[in-house]
Amino acid sequence: MGFWMIVILANLIVGVLVGLTGVAGFLLPIVYTGPLGMGVPEGLALSFAAFIVSGALGAMNYKRAGNLDIPFGIRLSIGSLVGAVLGVKLNLVIPEGQVKILLYMVVLLSGVSILLRKDKVQTEGGGKTGYQITEHLPATLALGFVTGVICSLSGAGGPVLVMPLLVVLGVNVRTAVGIALFNSVFIGIPACIGYMTQCSALDLLPVLAAALLAHSIGVVFGSKNAVRINQIVLKKGIAVFSILIAVWKLAV
Repeated sequence: MGFWMIVILANLIVGVLVGLTGVAGFLLPIVYTGPLGMGVPEGLALSFAAFIVSGALGAMNYKRAGNLDIPFGIRLSIGSLVGAVLGVKLNLVIPEGQVKILLYMVVLLSGVSILLRKDKVQTEGGGKTGYQITEHLPATLALGFVTGVICSLSGAGGPVLVMPLLVVLGVNVRTAVGIALFNSVFIGIPACIGYMTQCSALDLLPVLAAALLAHSIGVVFGSKNAVRINQIVLKKGIAVFSILIAVWKLAV
């Protein structure tokens, strides 16, 4: 009974946080391989399955609210899809500890950059000044590829890394959350398939069903209520959250 309660509560809570901010999915692998005592392939397979669902549901709600740039999201996700395939393969040869250090260093620097970065100034014509990654296809594909590799390799899912980087690179914070959720589907599909092949998929089906149901409920609730949060508070909150998690993970 305790096992199932942890699975359901963890997925429900993380789902709400993902729906609200786009981040927190990376907590699931920690729960699966920690308190639940699962192996790494099983934990990552279940986690990426949840990321696919949360990404799809969250992105739909952000799209309805006008906070999802689909053309840019597709360009970014093309790079992520290729990178995710490579990340799963690299997981077999690169020590997990080294990957985690790389991931949380990027998360830490991204969070600090969000806190220090000033909001973009609007020009008289209504346009934005400064660098906009949405206008640069090579940079978009490269960002998608690199984040796809790191996220699928480490089990981070995607948004915890992609979202703060997009904000740093000129994307509105709400739009960045929507794009990161959309992008996580393209990271999650090859990663989930790859890790499923390394474990007994049939044995995971009951856990997978319970986890995805709870996760879906949490994501729908969180993403529907995200628009009620002040944008500045959301941005600063995500930055602080990213920094605290990164420092914690680097210290342990």
